[in-house]
Amino acid sequence: MTDIVHIAVEKITEKSFPDFISLIKELAEYEKLAPPDGDAILRLKEDAFSENPKYEAYLAFNGKIPVGYITFYFTYSTFLAKPTLYLEDIFVSKDYRKMGIGGMLFDFCRNVAKERGCGRMDWTVLTWNKPSIDFYENRGGKKQDWYLYRINGDSL
Repeated sequence: MTDIVHIAVEKITEKSFPDFISLIKELAEYEKLAPPDGDAILRLKEDAFSENPKYEAYLAFNGKIPVGYITFYFTYSTFLAKPTLYLEDIFVSKDYRKMGIGGMLFDFCRNVAKERGCGRMDWTVLTWNKPSIDFYENRGGKKQDWYLYRINGDSL
């Protein structure tokens, strides 16, 4: 069992960016998806640290050890006439799950949404990922009656 020393949530920096990428690769493995390739990693870095970042990313540290991360960006609800925080990723390394770190990261996002005047917070979850579904529903998340559609690659 891994010990919790002190959990801190910190915005990624150029110095912590490799830790961020390592955790993204760990999430890709968990979700049985291809991790970002070299070009995607370069875009992730550019998009995070540009003058107008396309997304925000934060790492959860147990002392000095990176143990999880979140990424989010903002969309806009025309019906609410308010921004929406879209939670893209929330991930905690296997050895640190069931210790409250995921809940801490989720609450961090919820607080950012409130502080920035959002009318809601949205995210998606894979249908087979029962632990994540339970996690979100235990925090007040409600499954919506929407289908997610996507166009990518050559179809775009």
